[in-house]
Amino acid sequence: MSDNILIVLDVETTGLDHTKEKIIEFAGLKLVNGEITEEFETLINPEQHIRYSSINIHGITEEMVADAPKTAEIMPRIFEFMGDYPIVAHNAIFDYNFLNQTSWHLYEKPINNHYFDSQQMFREVCPEEKSHGLDALMKRFEIEPQGIKHRAMADAKGLALAYPLLEKLYYEKNDWQMSQMGNVDYLFERFIRIQNAIQIMQSELGDIKSIFKVYFEQGGAPVTATTGEVLSYQSKTSFSYDFAQIKDVLDEIGSLEKVTRLNNGLLDRILTSNSLSEEQKEKLRAGRCEVCENRNIHIQKPDKK
Repeated sequence: MSDNILIVLDVETTGLDHTKEKIIEFAGLKLVNGEITEEFETLINPEQHIRYSSINIHGITEEMVADAPKTAEIMPRIFEFMGDYPIVAHNAIFDYNFLNQTSWHLYEKPINNHYFDSQQMFREVCPEEKSHGLDALMKRFEIEPQGIKHRAMADAKGLALAYPLLEKLYYEKNDWQMSQMGNVDYLFERFIRIQNAIQIMQSELGDIKSIFKVYFEQGGAPVTATTGEVLSYQSKTSFSYDFAQIKDVLDEIGSLEKVTRLNNGLLDRILTSNSLSEEQKEKLRAGRCEVCENRNIHIQKPDKK
């Protein structure tokens, strides 16, 4: 029986766009049959500016990487450590894109490693979790923090400890799903019954909440349930902002990218509309930096006569 060998890794970068930004820290661990057998960690001098928004996340400054090996010096050792083994990373497309882009830049060829996205696996195994970030994964499997939060080795080691537990549940769920392939007709009937029940309950909850709202608007006091939950009424003021006036401040504090995050769905709809010239559409298409595919089941209601 051959060994199950994986490379669990994490990279920190100068920014989010893999076509323009660079890797500034790499950490990898070799997992052999679920056990950590080797570690590799290094800072990298990207020879370019590190965005404030990124520094606010990982805490790595330009001074910290000034004496670190440059990309061309250290990447051969990193790729040698990775070998052709499958990669495990949390939100793996981010790490993979940066490593792949670096390989293209240095060697004019892609990396060939298959990758597993532990975030997507976690989302499938534990859909009820409010967050599917690495912190939530470690908390779910009772893994203690392994060092400085959001530094490459701390994140990679935390994932390496949690991944064997996640992988076991993921494949157990997959085995169970495959065992149900012969029951799809019956499961669809059950699905429709559950969906209808949920819709009715949501309507009932909406009706009751509307009564609570009227109760408080008429001066009602907070209500405490026998189980300790407190029903109260809250209002929140929101504002509109003049983007031109606040843009410089947002950039200064490293929040510009978060505030101006693109609405990809809206852009896709604009591209398929007739409101743009072909030249404008080409410019928008040129700005695409990655592609992903969402697959969802669709249920068509029967025609009502």
